Amino acid sequence: MVEGNRAALLEAKDLRFGYASDTPILQGVDLDLHAGEMVALFGPNGAGKSTLLKVLGGLLKSSTGDVLVAGQEIGNWSSLKCAQHMARMPQGLDAWPDMKVGDLVRAGRYCHRPARSWRGLFLTDATPGDHSAVQEAMLATGTTGWRDRSVRELSGGERERVLLARALAQGAPILLADEPTRSLDPAHQLEAFGLLKTQAGQGKAVLVVTHDWNLASQFADRLVCLAEGRIVAQGTPCQVLRADVLGPVFGSHLHFGSLPSGEAGEARPFVLPWSGSDRSE
Repeated sequence: MVEGNRAALLEAKDLRFGYASDTPILQGVDLDLHAGEMVALFGPNGAGKSTLLKVLGGLLKSSTGDVLVAGQEIGNWSSLKCAQHMARMPQGLDAWPDMKVGDLVRAGRYCHRPARSWRGLFLTDATPGDHSAVQEAMLATGTTGWRDRSVRELSGGERERVLLARALAQGAPILLADEPTRSLDPAHQLEAFGLLKTQAGQGKAVLVVTHDWNLASQFADRLVCLAEGRIVAQGTPCQVLRADVLGPVFGSHLHFGSLPSGEAGEARPFVLPWSGSDRSE
């Protein structure tokens, strides 16, 4: 599928997924990600956002439906081949290894190097291309000064920036980021979303899960709302961040307004949780 002049790098068709004995988590999801596009995925807790990212990234196999990357079904791809096409930034790691930040970022290059190049998580014979990718990723995320620090010494927000650096170092054309700003202060939230927007501007397809509608409004080309395992709305920020769209999903306690117009002259909507009776501008 092509949107305008942008090719669909990733296509999800009728994805359904559920764990054994549980209510299905994904119930027929259709989603395209295009080269040069940043898409923000949001929805209530338990809507299936993280599960969808894992299915798209090949970590979970859907019970029905297809995931296509550049027109190819990934169902039978190896994890290595998936990683060459899609980089994932998870919410965190189950266990943080006692290793240097530079080594963890360098581990993002694993899908580009033969198995003999690795000793555990450590790359033993990095190429100039590996060094360049790691250096650029660390510079972009402001993590260069931590290169020799242990990951376990870092704060939650610092670890998120390291995980983003690792995903960028991977150099895949598709980037899937799961709540990349949840532990960041406002300045670094803006930096992270700006960096993801830059990646899209360089031709990548970027999908970011977020609960921050206002950051999504400023940076994303398209917003997608997932609720109860289904996509219930998608479109531009102005099309989606509306009372008639979000009210049925999140309830009535929201305040809607507009951010100042940018250089293009288009005002961007904002949404705030609001306990008062006046909930719209």
